[in-house]
Amino acid sequence: MNYTNLKELSLYIIMLLFVASSCKNSTNTAAEQKEKVVTSAPFFKLSLAQWSLHKTFNDQGVDPFKFAEMSKAMGFEGLEYVNHLYAKQIEELGFDTVIDSLKSLSEKNGMQNVLIMVDNEGDLADPDEDVRDAAVENHKKWIDAAAKLGAHAIRVNTFGTNDPEIWKTAVVDGLKKLSMYAATKNINVLCENHGWLSSDAEKLMQAITAVNMTNCGTLPDFGNWCTKRKDKTAKWGECEEVYPDKYKGTALMMAAAKAVSAKSYDFDENGNETTIDYTKMLQIVKDAGYTGFVGVEYEGSRLDETAGTKATKDLLLKAAKEVK
Repeated sequence: MNYTNLKELSLYIIMLLFVASSCKNSTNTAAEQKEKVVTSAPFFKLSLAQWSLHKTFNDQGVDPFKFAEMSKAMGFEGLEYVNHLYAKQIEELGFDTVIDSLKSLSEKNGMQNVLIMVDNEGDLADPDEDVRDAAVENHKKWIDAAAKLGAHAIRVNTFGTNDPEIWKTAVVDGLKKLSMYAATKNINVLCENHGWLSSDAEKLMQAITAVNMTNCGTLPDFGNWCTKRKDKTAKWGECEEVYPDKYKGTALMMAAAKAVSAKSYDFDENGNETTIDYTKMLQIVKDAGYTGFVGVEYEGSRLDETAGTKATKDLLLKAAKEVK
């Protein structure tokens, strides 16, 4: 081989090495970019609690059947219904027609039905067993509705008494009876910290433990920690006594959590909630191994509902990047 051929061969080998190295770097860059995209996604999925828009539906007269369409437009994946926002439609069209319509609309908009928040169907912790049993019966149709929608749960209340000694027996009875029926439909019965003794995390978790059913769990809410109202008989209204540590309460409830509610009231100039450390809350949620839906539930008054909902969603996504 002469000098010229040797020189040409050397240049050819160098070019091959350069191309191979470039391809490898290109592959690595693509892999790194893919990994970056994956790791930047939150550890949870986003759903919208319909209560965030309750003024829109109740006061402004917007059709609640538009919930799926509106949620999709705001960038959500899941739907959390509020049963009494459809009271008028149920009266006019019938229960089954309303549920069938919600299912069709969710499918049309490519949305996942997550759960139904059930109110005004009786007190599951009433001291009177007949009253409790009536409440259980009233809730059953919503379990059937959740099953038809393909949702995994209903959220219930545990009102009836605020006497801890009476409540701890009554609430276990009511929840167990309802959960037994829900189990036949593969539906979860979830207790939110929603006032009175349900907002006392230790007592609520004692009740969940006593029910001892895998489909009876919790829905921790970042807010809603009032354990006693000034009007002792009122479920809502001015608060007199608050659970002392919302972060501890959330951590306790996460042990049985099958849904999470990101409550918000107002925001500062940096977009942070003024009363709740969202990064701290999400760290608690992540540390519990939770990867399901986190529902946005704006309940403020300064921002309109659409702006408040967006601010809550943006804050959740920002805080998700800050957790370890």
